[in-house]
Amino acid sequence: MKRRLLSLSAATLAGALALSGCSKGSNSGSTSADGVTTIKFVAADYGSNGQNPTQAYWQGVISAFEQQNPKIKVDLQVINWNDIDTQVKTMVQNGNQPDILQTGGYADFAKNGQLYPAQDVLSAGTTGDFLPAMAHAGEQEGTQYGIPFISSARMFLINNELFKKAGLDPANPPKTWADITADATALKKAGVEIPLGVPLGKEEAQGESFIWMLENHGGYQDDKGKYVINSQANIDTFTQLKSWVDAGLTEQSPASVNRTDLAKDFASGKVGMLNGIPTQLNDVKNMDVTWTSMPGKDGASKATLGVADWVMAFKKGGHKEQIKAFLDFAYSKDNTVKFDKEYSLLPVTQSALTALQADPDQKALTPFLQILPTAVFYPLSDPTWPAVSAQVKTQIGSAATDPKKTLDALQQAAQQAGE
Repeated sequence: MKRRLLSLSAATLAGALALSGCSKGSNSGSTSADGVTTIKFVAADYGSNGQNPTQAYWQGVISAFEQQNPKIKVDLQVINWNDIDTQVKTMVQNGNQPDILQTGGYADFAKNGQLYPAQDVLSAGTTGDFLPAMAHAGEQEGTQYGIPFISSARMFLINNELFKKAGLDPANPPKTWADITADATALKKAGVEIPLGVPLGKEEAQGESFIWMLENHGGYQDDKGKYVINSQANIDTFTQLKSWVDAGLTEQSPASVNRTDLAKDFASGKVGMLNGIPTQLNDVKNMDVTWTSMPGKDGASKATLGVADWVMAFKKGGHKEQIKAFLDFAYSKDNTVKFDKEYSLLPVTQSALTALQADPDQKALTPFLQILPTAVFYPLSDPTWPAVSAQVKTQIGSAATDPKKTLDALQQAAQQAGE
């Protein structure tokens, strides 16, 4: 998830080149004289700083698959998150797209008619196992092209020690925005450096903003897929954020503060509450904290921000049946659970969700697993979203200073992107 809500670090460029060298040298699948078909698979590396690279995971899956399917070979290339979009773009422009791609987005490829519908390359058992919200997020114009691979979600995170210092009860976390105001004010009076963290820096401003929009029944698009960035609900949301900033209840200049930095501040005991993600579990494992539902404008919300990465199958090679065989194997419960555990990520299938919920070693993930089915996603199926998201990242932080002017400008940019 490169950039986004999982804060996964990419491997070094040297590692990427070495991994690229593991490829058989072909960017498209082929069938040999002895009837063995080779399919090309390009995947993102979820390893951190060159450690625990995804290459080893996929090689294990492929080895087991090829033993059961001797007429199919899988040519694997793993690329770090910093480079995968650029390299894949070059592959596609040169007509050398892989048979299978695992990365962060699918919309452009689907719009250009380059992908198989998911139902063509997955068995009914596999498609039926996806969590409904995940499957729906992979749809474009009613057809699913994006095949969810892994996911993440958000919950509200509270430092119990700081709450107690301020005379607050962590067992009674804030449920409304009025509660946030009251609790943040108490934390400030108790000398807490950052009562409420609101990171609106360009690292992930689109995510932090979307969370708060959702808690006031807003969002980037309406139910018909029309951009409504400057809706009254969104303006009201940023008006509330502005009031917290103006009252000194947040960090200084949220537009210049990134999520990763604020998460470090939370782990060091400087922040009273913020929107948290599963990858913070390890950072706070020795702290007294509470994970709870997102506070909404008028009450605790049942919705949360969800993020997913995707698998997609390209049509050009014509290897539909071979792709289907491999994907059904790769999406078996044992494989998906192993990957989720290996990289502390959330599942996209009901079978993996059930298995993780029953695993006592995954107890810390339980709150996220419970809320995952309610996740709401970015407008991933809209081909204009990447460009709009890029502008949101760099500009929406200013909405905490001037809500209407900033959101009006972003709305205009979104409309122009769709023209």
